[in-house]
Amino acid sequence: MIEIKSLKFSYDENAVFAGLSLTIQEGEFVAILGHNGSGKSTLSKLLVGLEIPDSGEIWIDGMKSSEDTIDDIRKKVSIVFQNPDNQFVGATVADDIAFGLENRQVPREEMVEVVAKYIKQMGLAGLENAAPHEISGGQKQRTAIAGALAVGADILILDEATSMLDPAGRADIMKLVRELAKDEKRTIIMITHHLDEAVYADKLVVLNEGEIIKSGSPRCVFAGDLEELEAVGLDVPFAVKASKQLYQQSIIKKICVTNEELIKELCI
Repeated sequence: MIEIKSLKFSYDENAVFAGLSLTIQEGEFVAILGHNGSGKSTLSKLLVGLEIPDSGEIWIDGMKSSEDTIDDIRKKVSIVFQNPDNQFVGATVADDIAFGLENRQVPREEMVEVVAKYIKQMGLAGLENAAPHEISGGQKQRTAIAGALAVGADILILDEATSMLDPAGRADIMKLVRELAKDEKRTIIMITHHLDEAVYADKLVVLNEGEIIKSGSPRCVFAGDLEELEAVGLDVPFAVKASKQLYQQSIIKKICVTNEELIKELCI
């Protein structure tokens, strides 16, 4: 679904990427990890054409990103940013979800059906006419995700979409993302520095100074040197640290990546 080839990009002659290559499969849930300044948010902007590469290629569903194709690419890729207040453009929840559909001149009858579908799916029933100041940060992010899905985006990018939410709001959005990845079969890219969220992804991609230093399934990445992850500013989840020590002492039979998995393994 996404192929990045030898990508180079700089801000004011300061190199962010010096030859990045990455492939993401259709329907894959990928977490892009790294500390602030590692290049992960810049990557999301390059994917949707908000920034232009110095060189290299970005392919989205068989289309090479360029001035001629960017409009078609943006029909396939939607992005949800970290601050829910900065992306709420409608007067109400329903208006906000309908915004992208109106821009694409979707007939009103069809628009009403689509908005109703995603209000229900995102757990926003009863909030259709609520104004932005009347709902929580998590509900605003649900509204932003609903708007992204409503326009039919095959690829959903969540750029630090939980970073400004409280723990309950973060858990709420992560539950939703896992459901989308499992049930909707959409390609999801989650930009984050929270490893405890990333453990639910199919693949982790760890960036440091614009380079991929680790890539693979959560279990594969965590099976390696945890100090390397901590050295680049990532906080390894408790379940991983605890299970790795227990595994090394032959108390449990595998390294666990979530609290639920660790509890289950300890109860065997």
